[in-house]
Amino acid sequence: MGRNNDIRWGQWVLCAILLLIMIITLYPFWHVLMYSFSDPPKAMGGGLFLYPKGYSLDSYKLLFRNSSIFHAYGNSLFRLAAGTSVNLFFTALLAYPLSVRRFIWRTPITLLIFFTMLFSGGMIPTYLLVNSLGMVDTLWALIVPSAISAWNFFIMKNYFQSIPPELEESANIDGATPMRTLFWIIIPVSLPVLAAITLFYGVYHWNAYFDAVLYIHTQEKQVLTVFLRNMMNFSAMESTRSMEDTASTAKVSEESVKMATIVAAMIPMLLLYPFLQKYYVKGVLIGSVKG
Repeated sequence: MGRNNDIRWGQWVLCAILLLIMIITLYPFWHVLMYSFSDPPKAMGGGLFLYPKGYSLDSYKLLFRNSSIFHAYGNSLFRLAAGTSVNLFFTALLAYPLSVRRFIWRTPITLLIFFTMLFSGGMIPTYLLVNSLGMVDTLWALIVPSAISAWNFFIMKNYFQSIPPELEESANIDGATPMRTLFWIIIPVSLPVLAAITLFYGVYHWNAYFDAVLYIHTQEKQVLTVFLRNMMNFSAMESTRSMEDTASTAKVSEESVKMATIVAAMIPMLLLYPFLQKYYVKGVLIGSVKG
């Protein structure tokens, strides 16, 4: 009985620690959300935001009167969809042949790819290359240079290597070409790793901003993360200068507009993540267990 009681108390302590960690992790997001829905004059008093202090949508009304956020949202969604599709396509095309053991050049090519994880060309050579390709100030500058991630390539390659070779051999006997084998045999049985890598690439594209700062010069082509950075780096009232003549501007504070912008930027990932979260750990384990 004493041993069972010790185990039970240990479980309660562990649950309490995990609950505390969960609260510490979630509260900053909850604080931002409740602040954005609070009445700005009352919210400026500070304190804990377990619920909105007052209730006001003036910050969101002011934010969405700025047409720049709609351009930024559209550009980010395009980058998310097109970029992730390009990433998956080219990562699969590279991972499949290098997972086939009969390919004699697989080891040296894999070592070259691994080398890129340790050393890169640098920011200036990359910019010069993108500029020479005529992609500066286009959304493709945010997609093409990052078409393949070496880390995600190794995860997908290792998963392909874990697939029984009999599947490929049977396809070869039936006369299937390598491309047909990849898209009709390998890809359909690789949905877990594809979902995990989709999450990796999707989160990267949605959160990335530095490449947009480097390559995008036109305001209408900027992505949401740059719009958010601009809101956080200087006065929210200055960044919404075109809206200063509206009556609602006087009702909001700089901080409340920032909070509303953060919430607007988080929504897509919060909606996507629950559907792909279960594949996240599995995708990492796939890349770490098999070498």
